[in-house]
Amino acid sequence: MIIVVDGLNRDRYGRLLDEMFALRARVFGKRLGWEVDIKDGKEIDQFDALDPAYVIGVNDNGKVVSCVRALQTTGPHMLSDVFSAILDGDQPLRSPTIWESTRFCVDTEALDRGKTRNSVSYATCELMAASLEYAQESGISDIVTVIDPIMDRVLKRSDCAPYGYVGKTTPMGKVPAMAALLDCSDERIEKIRNFAGIEGNVFMDEDAAAALADPVAPEIDHSLFDAIMSAGPQPDAETRNMLEQYCHDQASAAQSRDELHAANRLAGVLFEAGMINRRKPKFFVC
Repeated sequence: MIIVVDGLNRDRYGRLLDEMFALRARVFGKRLGWEVDIKDGKEIDQFDALDPAYVIGVNDNGKVVSCVRALQTTGPHMLSDVFSAILDGDQPLRSPTIWESTRFCVDTEALDRGKTRNSVSYATCELMAASLEYAQESGISDIVTVIDPIMDRVLKRSDCAPYGYVGKTTPMGKVPAMAALLDCSDERIEKIRNFAGIEGNVFMDEDAAAALADPVAPEIDHSLFDAIMSAGPQPDAETRNMLEQYCHDQASAAQSRDELHAANRLAGVLFEAGMINRRKPKFFVC
């Protein structure tokens, strides 16, 4: 299934984004040998700071198996600022109805062969169809995408052949690269769906998306803090030690993240109220 992560919700999907950046590092840095910046096993560039949209495919276990990035062409983007050699002196395409699609990749190690739902072929076509549908719904008419000859052949085999190219094919790392043009038409989307046997909505519903979101720490119960502050005299040293030990015991005995958050929240309230001298370290649960 597909989820779209953009500037409006990216703070909720840190885990998915980390997996996506790690997949990009394996594909573009290791497999293709492109000159990309990889840090801590993740490939992140300057365009990821521009709040792009990411169309991300996940498997039944909620793990990222495919991804692609969409950027507006009216501002900085890879074809104009990084891959300008491909343009061969021509001006980059700039239009509010044209998006640049880059960093398209699938996890060939995690996916099967053939045409099952867990195959490389199906995941590739699902990501293609989803990215085009998402672009179309956003008012985008065309996509320009920087690809290598292998991806160009994949597009053609998937009944999604580019209708044109920009500039010339240019060496990039271990493989050459080119800029292809795709329209976001119903006809193109239907051809991809038919090729892969994709039926129904490829985007996950709200409940499925919520299940993939990062855990949210419960808010501090300020009523508890207020009650403690109004309780009167501060405790003596022995009582402080007892309270600190109690918070420590609660955190170490936690059997879930909610219990851990609750224990640390209590320690924080007591610390702010001056009831304990120092917070105890957090404990991590499996």
